[in-house]
Amino acid sequence: MTDEIVAGTVTITGHGGDELEAYLAKPTDETPRGGVVVIHHMPGYDAATKEIVRRFAVGGYNALCPNLYTREAPGADPDDAAATVRAAGGVPDDRLVGDVSGAADYLRALENANGRVGVIGYCSGGRQAFLAGCSLDLDAAVDCYGAFVVNDPPAGMGMTMKPLLGLTPQLSCPLLGIFGADDQYPGPDEVAVLAAELEKHGKEHEFHTYAGAGHAFFAVDRPSYRPEAAKDGWERIFDFYARTLTA
Repeated sequence: MTDEIVAGTVTITGHGGDELEAYLAKPTDETPRGGVVVIHHMPGYDAATKEIVRRFAVGGYNALCPNLYTREAPGADPDDAAATVRAAGGVPDDRLVGDVSGAADYLRALENANGRVGVIGYCSGGRQAFLAGCSLDLDAAVDCYGAFVVNDPPAGMGMTMKPLLGLTPQLSCPLLGIFGADDQYPGPDEVAVLAAELEKHGKEHEFHTYAGAGHAFFAVDRPSYRPEAAKDGWERIFDFYARTLTA
């Protein structure tokens, strides 16, 4: 843990060579550290997500969150940018992979990087963290209640994303899953299907499901926040990264 961090906006190279806004936070000392790519939720590149980035820096990691909505709504209010992207059906999967790859490259190039990079995402970002872990060479992935990994989105939701279960054999790294027992997307049945598929292919994983918690229980600014579940979830995330991102 460290109280001395530096944080601010940087520019990274994402999918197709596009320049993206991103938020970086890192400890100020020169000790070699692992990196964490934080994938923001569908509400966007907002203050709550930036606080998560800073939390990882205080926890001893270099952390970076790319603004996945830079192309559609550069400089826009997070809510407006999210509405624009949602109306377009969400972030395309291939573009997401390219953007996370660019973020991982940026972290690996930092002077105090130890070469290890993990990814974490919440809600839609949880699905995208699983996608990144199956598409890139990473050292760890954390899926916080990522929906539509197993099933299609419901008709009428307007999302174009497809299930990712078939990518499971390609998972490149250990996976930590954090879920709520009262969640609908993903429901406990979907979590069980994913766990079985990971087991079938011999993929290292650990899943934790919290009773009395629904979707977005980490979100301190929402009624869905569940302090006990969130506290235990954070402890498990930091323990997981200590085992996977320490050289």
